[in-house]
Amino acid sequence: MSVNKVILLGNVGKDPEVRYLDSGIAVATFSLATTEKGYTLSNGTQVPDRTEWHNIVLWRGLAEVAEKYVHKGDKLYIEGKIRSRSYDDQAGAKRYITEIFADNMEMLTPKGAGTSATATQTVQQQAASTQPQASSSQDSPTADDLPF
Repeated sequence: MSVNKVILLGNVGKDPEVRYLDSGIAVATFSLATTEKGYTLSNGTQVPDRTEWHNIVLWRGLAEVAEKYVHKGDKLYIEGKIRSRSYDDQAGAKRYITEIFADNMEMLTPKGAGTSATATQTVQQQAASTQPQASSSQDSPTADDLPF
C-alpha cells in the first residue's frame, strides 16, 4: 500500500488565479507559504526562519470558493496530494513543477481580519469530485487493509 497525502498550514502568497475549462470546470492556482520558525542552538548558533512556497491547485467547487473568498495573506489549512509534472518553456528548456492538488481546504483567517468576508467557513470535497482522474483498476482499500 502507498500513501500520497500532504497537510499544509500557511499563508496565501497571492490572490488565486481562476480559469474555466471549455467544459465549465473551474481551476484555481495560487502559492501558499509555510514557515518553520528559527531558533538558537545551545552553542549560540542562530538558525533563521525557513519559508517554503507551495503551488496549490483547486478544482471545481473548491476553485469557485477560492475565487470568491481566498485572498493574499489569508491563513489556510490544505489537505491534498503531491503531483509533479514537466513542461517545455518558451525557450524549449524542460521545466519541472511540483503542485499540491487540494481536496480539502479550511479558511482560518478570522472574519473581518482580512478582505475575506466568510473566512471561517470550511469547505470540503471528496478527491473524486475535485479533480479529473483517470479511472483506476485498483480497488479502494477496505478497513481490513489498513495497518491500524
